[in-house]
Amino acid sequence: MLIDIIDVKPQDNFLLLLEFENGEKKEFDCKSLFGYKVYEPLKEQHFFHQAKVEYGTVVWSDEIDIAPETLYLESSKINE
Repeated sequence: MLIDIIDVKPQDNFLLLLEFENGEKKEFDCKSLFGYKVYEPLKEQHFFHQAKVEYGTVVWSDEIDIAPETLYLESSKINE
């Protein structure tokens, strides 16, 4: 199952507010990634807030991204 992300809003507490192409809105806690070397730069608030959507997923620079299926499956649904 591959559902693209169409919007991301980084939050101060290392959460990503995500909107998926199917209309669902979820939040993903990036602190769960901090144990992996590739994601260490995300610990810096300034860098973390540079998150953007490209190619249907969330990216930072040209080197860091998170698979959209990971974001979808491991995120919590937001009750609106």
